[in-house]
Amino acid sequence: MFRFRFILATIIIVLIAIFATGCGGEEQDFAKTKEDTFKVGFVYRTSPGKSSYDNSHEQGRKYLEAQLPNIETIVMENISGDYADYAVYQLAQKSCQVVITTDYSHIKGVYKVLNKYPGSVKVLNCSTNRDSDSVVKFYWGHMYQAGYLLGIVAGEMTESNLIGFVASYPDAETICNINAFTLGVRSVNPEAFVKIAWTKERYDPPQEKEIIKKERDAANALMDSGADIIVQYEETSAPIEAAAKRGKYAMGYYSDVSVIAPDSVLTSAIWNWGPYYVKTINSIQEGKWEPDAYLGNLSDNIVSLASYGPMVPEKVKVKVQDAREKIISGEWEVFTGPIKDQLGKVMVPANKVLNEDDIRTFNWFVEGVIGSRER
Repeated sequence: MFRFRFILATIIIVLIAIFATGCGGEEQDFAKTKEDTFKVGFVYRTSPGKSSYDNSHEQGRKYLEAQLPNIETIVMENISGDYADYAVYQLAQKSCQVVITTDYSHIKGVYKVLNKYPGSVKVLNCSTNRDSDSVVKFYWGHMYQAGYLLGIVAGEMTESNLIGFVASYPDAETICNINAFTLGVRSVNPEAFVKIAWTKERYDPPQEKEIIKKERDAANALMDSGADIIVQYEETSAPIEAAAKRGKYAMGYYSDVSVIAPDSVLTSAIWNWGPYYVKTINSIQEGKWEPDAYLGNLSDNIVSLASYGPMVPEKVKVKVQDAREKIISGEWEVFTGPIKDQLGKVMVPANKVLNEDDIRTFNWFVEGVIGSRER
């Protein structure tokens, strides 16, 4: 592994030297293309075949190509943040006019390129970054809205009243989704609880075997403690497969995971990046480029639920649809008080709605969550 990283680092240095010689350190547009073809590069941190998160972007890429006939896309997989600048350089050399970087870890590498060669390529970065910027368009979505709907399904389908939630790190985004999911669960089943199992690992191809084992062990530990539904807020299919092996229900995030275990998966909270990619690329082709931060939600279908498994009753689907319509219409929001924390303290008063800053900085769990940020 060290040898591979050394070789790749050497290649990057050589490429940078070539650019410096060819461009003379001046601003240069090296992203030119044929008039009848518009090239768009995609940078994935892992591989769509291994990661449900990257697979959501891959489905968006395919949708983009299908909807816009003059689009040609080029994909670079397994690009960690350390090598994002290498990927952007390569895609620019291949005449990509837009590069879509799909992970927050890519942003430092993006700036290495854009600061040295401003205007060379337009970049989108998928992350929770909402800070204004002059060169990068950030995009993300309110996945917690779909997570709330997922919770309604889980609350209705559990028989043990214990739902296991496998997650990687206790960052604000993850805590937000756990809280929204739990609120959804308890909106239909106040007696149910959501128990967390942290792996403290994010999927990384070189460590695949170890991470899959951690995720599988976490799911099994939750089922050993009585959970009859396993929720996978991870990128691999290990928790889903563990649940299916033991005859338990499972639920996914990011992409539709029903193909993994169709007899076990109830549904999934998913990203729908395709329409956003089409709208944004169309806008860029028309000469409209406004670097900003886009935040999608249920109303524009950036987040939604996948199709239901055959075991989900119609009455459950109706409850989900009712909640969905209230959120989309603006009649109600997920984080509307009163909301209590794990100790029963009122954190959000009645009728108050948490604002975006509150949601982005979640560091506490709602009533009904079993677990802490430490373990």
